[in-house]
Amino acid sequence: MSEEQRPLLRVVRGEPTDEELAALTVVVAALSQRRPRRRPTPVGAWASRADAHRQPLQPGPGGWRASGRFA
Repeated sequence: MSEEQRPLLRVVRGEPTDEELAALTVVVAALSQRRPRRRPTPVGAWASRADAHRQPLQPGPGGWRASGRFA
């Protein structure tokens, strides 16, 4: 059988009704469509919890600059 003549779905076991086959066909067709993946929404810098784990502040030259957010 060529690719064009092969059935999309084949019932291996049981006797589904026409409605059940139609529902299965809709689900398989919907899942087979290529959709762009959703990417997670990035967390804003002010909501980031990474700052809670920063190193202790060190006094001395450049200390003021090092105390900033992204040192």
